[in-house]
Amino acid sequence: MADAATIATLIHAGYRAYRERFQSITRDAGARFRAADWLAVQAANAERLALYGRYVEEVVTRIRALDVAADPVIHWGAVRQQYVELISTEYNAELFETFFNSTHRTLTDDSDVNDTEMFVTSAYRVPPVEARAPLTRRYRPDNGAVDMMRRIARELPFDRTAPGELEWQDLDRDIGSVLRSLVEARPEIESVTGLEVEIIDPLFYRNKGAYVVGRLGCNGQYWPLALPLLLDEQGRVYIDTLICDEDELSVMFSFTRAYFMVLEEHPHALVDFLGAMLPNKKRSELYASIGLHKHGKTVFYRDLLEHLDNSDDPFVIAAGIKGMVMCVFTLPSYQTVFKIIKDRFPPQKHITREQVREQYHIVKKHDRVGRMADTQEFENLLLPRARFSPELIEELQSIAAGSVEITAETVRIRHLYTERLMTPLNLYIETADESALREALDEYGNAIKQLSAANIFPGDMLLKNFGVTRHGRVVFYDYDEICYLTDVNFRPIPEPATPEQELSADAWYTVAANDVFPEEFRRFLFGKPRIKQLFSSMHGELFDPTYWQGLQSAIRTGRVMDVFPYRRKKRFGRRATAWSED
Repeated sequence: MADAATIATLIHAGYRAYRERFQSITRDAGARFRAADWLAVQAANAERLALYGRYVEEVVTRIRALDVAADPVIHWGAVRQQYVELISTEYNAELFETFFNSTHRTLTDDSDVNDTEMFVTSAYRVPPVEARAPLTRRYRPDNGAVDMMRRIARELPFDRTAPGELEWQDLDRDIGSVLRSLVEARPEIESVTGLEVEIIDPLFYRNKGAYVVGRLGCNGQYWPLALPLLLDEQGRVYIDTLICDEDELSVMFSFTRAYFMVLEEHPHALVDFLGAMLPNKKRSELYASIGLHKHGKTVFYRDLLEHLDNSDDPFVIAAGIKGMVMCVFTLPSYQTVFKIIKDRFPPQKHITREQVREQYHIVKKHDRVGRMADTQEFENLLLPRARFSPELIEELQSIAAGSVEITAETVRIRHLYTERLMTPLNLYIETADESALREALDEYGNAIKQLSAANIFPGDMLLKNFGVTRHGRVVFYDYDEICYLTDVNFRPIPEPATPEQELSADAWYTVAANDVFPEEFRRFLFGKPRIKQLFSSMHGELFDPTYWQGLQSAIRTGRVMDVFPYRRKKRFGRRATAWSED
């Protein structure tokens, strides 16, 4: 019999090695920011994302190499028991559990999930040992608000290995901008009496920004706080805006954005703190937002099981136009969609099942720039049949029978993706008033532009493939036709050479597989002339091939776009003005 203690020790050591490398990449985020090395930022994100699978595979290989020829059976219940003892002194015991689950699933070929052999429920719902250091720093305006802000700025933990302090572009100006904005945004704070600022010790790095995150307190009331820090062309730092609203902070931690790099030894405490400020965020999303997406998946699964035990609504077919590649259903009370690849695609979809999975993998590892929904991928997910509507059962049997196994008691789904539920854009605009319609169409155009500037071409840009979040942002969520923008050949439609060509219903010119004619977007994206006209007035350049070719040139020269998780109109001006407390 394979020795349980040996296997448990290998898994434990494997997670430790993974975590050390994860933290090492994260630790260097400050240096990359100070150097304004944005291409290195992208590379580090991709490397860190790939780490988890690599370390799981290394542990699996070591376990398979054990001398178990006499009895290759692993008694996972005994391994689990040994492992519980090993992690009993680890603050991050719950993260160790997730790594154990991943190793188990790989070695058992994604067999049934059970709490005897795995950690379906956590053995340590709270860390078994206390954190070694406080999560936050506290500041009070004992000598005035300006002095407090100066102390906060002076103690920001930028990369300390670089020589010299990071130079501010104009700290007095920025302090003035913050305090003026605070007066406007939080009139509840009538004076500095009782004011307290609590700052999470590490900075949150993402894309070209470093974020101070914390909360404001005043006489028993609390509000979120975030200060985005950017670099100018000379490498000097400045505060770009003030965020002190729950909805605005929620957008910053959105499921549509790349994961933060934040060097925190105590993620459970960090998620507790963030969750208190963002009560509408799922805990699973917060874990994912700080780069622990695999543990976020674990937390999502545990939360789903708990929700099923405490609800009774059925899984139903998702609202909206049905897609040609995915069978999509929802549990309305859970604000999540479940997506299964269909058994067969119509002839116009020149794609395979494996290619669809690769497209979703591209989205996972790419910068989503606030315009693509994050997903979680599951295999052999077992759900109670009694919670499935008859119509959904019929649809699964009809178009996804190869991916499901249905019994009298259960529905086993061999492979699916989950995403946050959104309102399909085509349905949203049907009932939107004039103001909401204009906002949604502008958001739709901005989503296409921002995705493209990040080197993602959506492919199928129909309205039904975009959703509207509760914050009114438009997000792309249908990935089966995405590709890198630089792989597309944008062409103008050739002028007809003869009257016969001009009158022809078919194209008289050759079209290669990667050819795209932006002039055609105007025709097939919009059915209603008024909506087409509105969109053209806002984003007419999207119908011009030279616009797309210009984006391609910028990407090929290494230009990295600016991505702000807040509206541009919130950004401070940068004229040299200071704040007076008189």
